[in-house]
Amino acid sequence: MLFLLLMFFSLIHGLTFIAGKRSAFTSTNKIGIVDVEGIIKDSTEVVENLQEFGKDDSVKGVILRINSPGGGVAASQEIYDAVMELRKRKRVLASMSSVAASGGYLVACAGEKIVANPGTLTGSISAVMYFTNTEELLSKVGVKASVIKSGKYKDIGSPIREMTEDEKSLLQGLVDDIYRQFLDVVIRHRAISSNTIKNIADGRIFTGRQAQQLGLVDYLGDKQYAIKMLAKLVGIQGDPVVVYPRKRYESMLDYFFQQTGSTLSSVLSREQNLSFGIHYLMDSYRMRMSVLPDMTH
Repeated sequence: MLFLLLMFFSLIHGLTFIAGKRSAFTSTNKIGIVDVEGIIKDSTEVVENLQEFGKDDSVKGVILRINSPGGGVAASQEIYDAVMELRKRKRVLASMSSVAASGGYLVACAGEKIVANPGTLTGSISAVMYFTNTEELLSKVGVKASVIKSGKYKDIGSPIREMTEDEKSLLQGLVDDIYRQFLDVVIRHRAISSNTIKNIADGRIFTGRQAQQLGLVDYLGDKQYAIKMLAKLVGIQGDPVVVYPRKRYESMLDYFFQQTGSTLSSVLSREQNLSFGIHYLMDSYRMRMSVLPDMTH
């Protein structure tokens, strides 16, 4: 069994080398990468990954790699808080991918510096709530609804009736407070005056280059640029070793299958680079679908 395990890990190591990946079996200084990918619905995995690197003395700094159109207010704030906690022990830079807007930009503000691609879509500094009114549709098909409630605001935002002006005012106050919390974070980290930020914090998005001109990001560059910058900041000589958080498996067998499948996939997909357009369209579709009836940055 020991011989088979050694052979297995040798195979994985060899395939990893072929795929162009760095080996995880190294004790040299490392740069950790934590991905914030897609709509931010839950912070648990990202926070755990940040905490893992915080406890690993071989990881000298962390890149927060963001590719997100935003998401839930609380989840975004929890990731932001976790990054700020990690910065007490290690240096953290934010690196923006295709999009880092709304809650994605809030998270990026926690980084010591923000690096964006020239074509990154960022900004969208705002808060929003969505509601749908289906009252007329239900009336046309002959559907009636009754509500029994203990307080006059208990069914606020109900899809079966028009919202009252009093209710709109109450919700507007809630959104305005979330918006002010967002502005406070940006003003604190970006050294931008409140008057200046309010002129651009109206929900509009910017390219990475526009954002740099406005002071919303610090540098233009890709992920490798951010990695090299962080390696220099933490004193790593030469090319840094880049590591990702350990995946959590239910059993050793799951680990074996996952590692083998991931490595083989990387080898086989080297020439399969024709799906960029599809990915781009799907990213756009997911951004449109991100307008859920819950609070989002």
